[in-house]
Amino acid sequence: MPELPQWASRALSGVYDPCCKEKGISVVEMGLVRSVEVNEGRARVELLLTSGWCPFAARVLTEVRERIEEQPGIREAEVEVVWDEVWTVDRLSPRAARLLRFLPPPAEVPDKAAYVERERR
Repeated sequence: MPELPQWASRALSGVYDPCCKEKGISVVEMGLVRSVEVNEGRARVELLLTSGWCPFAARVLTEVRERIEEQPGIREAEVEVVWDEVWTVDRLSPRAARLLRFLPPPAEVPDKAAYVERERR
């Protein structure tokens, strides 16, 4: 996964997929921003979606474009959803993974009752 330029990461840290906004998890922490490239003041941003059926995709794309275009030296931004890579939970930042608490695959939990009891505490 290529590292995002710091300026882009800062600019997009306040953009949220509405499904994660209440938890304060930005599109950067979700790992939705695949790349940001700039050439002669024109930025190209590639985004992944958690689902191809995301009802908020247009909103997120617009907000990402607006935030990037607000940055010094950027006169235009193009934001594209890429379909050649699937978003997976390994793209989450450690903080996002903690906040979302994804469950392990059932085959990895030999004693389900003990797992549930441990997680209740």
